[in-house]
Amino acid sequence: MFYPLIRKVLFCLQPETAHDFTISTLHLAGKPILNGIVKNLIACPQGTEKNVMGIKFKNPIGLAAGVDKDGEAIDGFAALGFGFIEVGTVTPLAQDGNAKPRQFRLVEAEGIINRNGFNNKGIDHLIENVKKSQFNGVLGINIGKNKITPLEKGKDDYIFCLNKAYNYADYITVNISSPNTPDLRQLQYGDALDDLLQSIKARQLILSEQYNKYVPVVVKIAPDLTENELVQIADALRRHKMDGVIATNTTIARDNVTGLKHSQEIGGLSGKPLQHKSTAIIRRLQQELQGEIPIIGSGGIDSIQNAQQKIAAGASLLQLYSGLIYHGPKLVKDLVQAIK
Repeated sequence: MFYPLIRKVLFCLQPETAHDFTISTLHLAGKPILNGIVKNLIACPQGTEKNVMGIKFKNPIGLAAGVDKDGEAIDGFAALGFGFIEVGTVTPLAQDGNAKPRQFRLVEAEGIINRNGFNNKGIDHLIENVKKSQFNGVLGINIGKNKITPLEKGKDDYIFCLNKAYNYADYITVNISSPNTPDLRQLQYGDALDDLLQSIKARQLILSEQYNKYVPVVVKIAPDLTENELVQIADALRRHKMDGVIATNTTIARDNVTGLKHSQEIGGLSGKPLQHKSTAIIRRLQQELQGEIPIIGSGGIDSIQNAQQKIAAGASLLQLYSGLIYHGPKLVKDLVQAIK
């Protein structure tokens, strides 16, 4: 009930400043002495268990990658009631990302544009934070490539991060769809995609034998794909027996925010303006995949109604990001309670 006031204060700050403040606050909220108090204040129900990718999720509502890139506040976010949390995107080496300012609110549309560029402290720093976490839900680790790594060697960065993350993740996401790393989205197409997925699956097999456990690998795709591109990606996911797909990342389209302040900023647009586009991608993916590969729905979820629309379109799990910023922890509680 306090969130409208908190949001008003946060929205007086620059978006990235507000984000960093929130991560610091939730880092503290995750400490044992405060964690129980936060859980009691939020009073989020347990929710409905769901088995996806051979993993038991205590509820199907998750935190999307990009919120807690370095795993600084895993326990704090867990106290909000999420059934699963995805940290990252993380790269082999720490990198600063793109120049600031690089985050912009489109308040009238409940959207956010970012051009962060995988700013993170590197995979080793993330793993240390994961080791310290007390979170007993499902943890995903989202991996990417460094900006300085040539595209033709990008596969090496993903394999490097896969090796590091494998023993500490419940699932791993391969992010090939951020619009903010030059040429990254080219990895979604043709021979480049086949080569990447084949290499990752081969390494996953070796690691599963090494650690005597199978950690699913999912692929995060863009919402800006043509019909033909989406069909080809679905075919590649099926052929390489990927364990899941996240639909979708942010969009570079601006057709439904034209004229709004900041709408011309370069970067990926998330939040409500992405809502229908991501649902349409989920629906079309489901038609191609026919339930063979589970879909994690992400993009513009801000109410029970549109969350249910994504489930109806074919999503098995859901992830929040911008909706959490605009609507606060109550959104998590409402969705956990309502989505069966």
